[in-house]
Amino acid sequence: MKICIIAEGSYPYVTGGVSSWIQSIIQGMPEHEFVIYAIVAEKKQKGKFKYQLPDNVVEVKETFLDSYLEEDSKWGRNFKLSEKEKHNVKALLGAEGDIDWAGFIKMLRSTRFRNVSDFLTSRDFFDILQELCEEKYPLVPFTEMFWTVRSMILPLFITIREDIPQADLYHSVSTGYAGIIGAVTKVVYRKPYLLTEHGIYSREREEEIIKADWVKGYFKDLWIQYFYRLSASAYSHSDWVTTLFGRNKEIEMELGCAEEKIEIIPNGVKVLEYKGLPTEKPESLYYIGAIVRVVPIKDIKTLLQSFSIIKHEIPNAKFFVMGPYEENQEYYEECLQLIELLELEDVEFTGSVQIKDYIGKMDLLMLTSISEGQPLSILEAMAAGKPVVATDVGSCRELIEGLDDRIGASGFVVPVMHYEELAHAAITLYKDEKLRHEMGRNAYKRVEMFYRQEDVIKKYRNLYDRIGGGNDGRNRI
Repeated sequence: MKICIIAEGSYPYVTGGVSSWIQSIIQGMPEHEFVIYAIVAEKKQKGKFKYQLPDNVVEVKETFLDSYLEEDSKWGRNFKLSEKEKHNVKALLGAEGDIDWAGFIKMLRSTRFRNVSDFLTSRDFFDILQELCEEKYPLVPFTEMFWTVRSMILPLFITIREDIPQADLYHSVSTGYAGIIGAVTKVVYRKPYLLTEHGIYSREREEEIIKADWVKGYFKDLWIQYFYRLSASAYSHSDWVTTLFGRNKEIEMELGCAEEKIEIIPNGVKVLEYKGLPTEKPESLYYIGAIVRVVPIKDIKTLLQSFSIIKHEIPNAKFFVMGPYEENQEYYEECLQLIELLELEDVEFTGSVQIKDYIGKMDLLMLTSISEGQPLSILEAMAAGKPVVATDVGSCRELIEGLDDRIGASGFVVPVMHYEELAHAAITLYKDEKLRHEMGRNAYKRVEMFYRQEDVIKKYRNLYDRIGGGNDGRNRI
């Protein structure tokens, strides 16, 4: 079977999290061929892969959301859209009524437009936007509305018009633009479409927009509802939806996804690979680690503030931030400045490393994210038998405290951004060695029982066979 995995802003350009999950799925199913449809923000990222692609990846299709910069257009053309086509555009932008996604997709993919800019500089689009302003946004300056909406929908229109590789089954690993590609394949190719959500994409975009300085107050709701509409399209066109834990399923249902097509398949790790890891370190030192990308959503600044309190209480503590820091250089520099401001010593940013070379030496792992799905970093800590202190996001509480499994806690869960509570939990574990080892044992028991990578691969193999036709042979198309 040929399977097309659709990923936005992750594999194969970024390590960890969703990208690690995709790599393990592909490696775990050598009997299938995989095509990667990668959606990425800027063309300058072309070919800059962080992963060695497995042998069964037969094609990588890269789509760049800034490709419109190379397009030319002529202002004021008239494409004579039908009333239904006009309604679909207005509904996308917040007007009353449902969007006929099949009709909308077919319109944008039609040969009437040479490129995306043709439509966005047309008289039709200008008139649609003018009507929308009069009906819903009479106090918003039209020029502001025009450029805001244009920047908002350009990536969507570019994505919809892209050529999509042929496959037997399409699998997007989020909603958003990846989910829209899934919907396009359903409309154009009529092939099975599987949607997997690690985090809830629309909720994550809402959190970002609320905090964003670049979105003016009266445009925030427009942006937020736009992303919810994109998610609705993915939910409605998908044949099956998988997610990582119960609360995610509840949110998907609240957002309109049919309960009967949602299945929970948690993340997993190869538990046996974490046996016999290197543990040698100076006996006098207390090692605290964080397996994390240095980006704002992981809230490294709160982590560093908690380190500062811990260091004051535990002078022999040493801190390791294990993960890439090149993704957001500005944020990384801000973290370094904070270390100087706090006069904090013994913090090492390792960059991208083999986690198994480090994790066995840690006494404790921490995670301070403000948003998560089901963090692989916690599962890795559990497989290594290490306690974890984490913020109460995604399924962190479920991983650390369990779901009535009678195993016991494997760490502490604290509120988001509460660096004092993070530090207090870490200090408690330092002072109580018996508790620390007990929680480490609980962690291993839980991951070995419920979060084995072999079980994840088996479930997805069965799912691919079930919705993709049940044929293991290659090149069916």
